Amino acid sequence: MKFFKILLALMGLALVMTLAVGNAVQEENKKHFRLKEPRLSPLPESQWNKEQARLLTPFKGEDGTILNVLTTLGRHTQMMDSYINFILYVASQQTLPDRDREMLMLRIGWLCQSEYEFGQHSLMAKQVGLTDDEIVRITKGPDGPGWSPFEATLLRAVDELYYTDMISDATWEALSEQYNEKQLIDVIITVGQYNMVSWTLNSLGVQLEEGIPGFPEDAKKLNDQHGKIY
Repeated sequence: MKFFKILLALMGLALVMTLAVGNAVQEENKKHFRLKEPRLSPLPESQWNKEQARLLTPFKGEDGTILNVLTTLGRHTQMMDSYINFILYVASQQTLPDRDREMLMLRIGWLCQSEYEFGQHSLMAKQVGLTDDEIVRITKGPDGPGWSPFEATLLRAVDELYYTDMISDATWEALSEQYNEKQLIDVIITVGQYNMVSWTLNSLGVQLEEGIPGFPEDAKKLNDQHGKIY
């Protein structure tokens, strides 16, 4: 019996060490490098075919410009034609309050170190009431100073999805105090969508448009919560 207790203790220790090593490897793998040039360049309008013109023209700005992310994804018209309604839903038609939605998007963009995503949504966040200080504080995570309990819960949900692939029971219960079931689903869908967007932007090397801010300067320094230097 004593032998089995010792064996179980050793097995438990081995499991803890394995998880610790796994977490260390995961954190090491999260160190970021980013492309300074696009792997796939935005497609100039002069090269659009009829299908690309149909998909992209509605997204032109008043000055005739269109976001680099769209003219890059526009290279794959079959995918974009199927994907565009989902993008529009998550970006502007979903059930979450605008401010909450942008907080989720900025936090996952920061964790993925997608400067394009973070820069574009910094502008959108300001349009729905987030301040420059709050945008910087989002990079510090749920334990940063100044958040209400529910705002901290929103940011914690993003961190849990990013690091553990699941929202914890405690965070779910806290979200449920203010959100209905559709909103709870939209939290997960929003974070997942912009995680995928960040992967795409980072991997394709989509570059910020001229004049669009990237990460706040204060956020490029040592990030105490995650121990990363940018």
